[in-house]
Amino acid sequence: MGEIRYGPSGLPEAATFEEAFAVLVAEGYRACEIGFAGGFWLDYETAPQFGAAAIAADVALSVHAPLAAFMGHADRGKKFKMALGMLDHTAGLAKACGAQVIVFHPGFLLGREREQAIADVVDRAEVAAQVDFVRPVLDFAHMHATSDGAFLEPDAFADALAGADAILEPGAPFHIHFSDIQYANRNETKHLPYGEGTLRAEPLRDALARFERPATVISEAPDAVSTRAIGDVLLAAS
Repeated sequence: MGEIRYGPSGLPEAATFEEAFAVLVAEGYRACEIGFAGGFWLDYETAPQFGAAAIAADVALSVHAPLAAFMGHADRGKKFKMALGMLDHTAGLAKACGAQVIVFHPGFLLGREREQAIADVVDRAEVAAQVDFVRPVLDFAHMHATSDGAFLEPDAFADALAGADAILEPGAPFHIHFSDIQYANRNETKHLPYGEGTLRAEPLRDALARFERPATVISEAPDAVSTRAIGDVLLAAS
């Protein structure tokens, strides 16, 4: 079993970056993903300070681009150009703070067949199997929703992990998002407090134990109690 680093999406509130990371470490977390869904709150002047605080605390850092920053737009008009600009700015900030992974959603069907949607994403950004600088991020909440609740046993998780393992470079960790989820008609409706839905951390933990590759798991649970509960399960065997 590879090392598991686990942590929340978002920093706790504190007077300084150093204090925020100290709180994370005190709670047993060794990873954190920051996001810009509400705007770019980090700038090029403060990003290096932010990154230095993460390194000093030994917290693995990743960055989530704004949700609108996806490459699979159906046309190359204004929305696509704005998405490209947001993704480029996210990448610049991620580099400035030393984040190892930039997470973004590749696209949506937008009325297209699945094959055409993927082709449009590949044409403008790329998918992990075809460009070496793109890694898959396994969001098991989304996958549980789109599969109509198929992720109940370790084998389902292991199959998804095996697909990512086959194309990731040696030593690169799995990057995973996890939370309980509410869904309808194979679409996610909202993240749930842990235990209110049907997605559980035990089968993910057991599936990860089948691989030597390390993993970074980010909680997207809507509350701190749920994030803690998921971590208690995942880290019990690491």
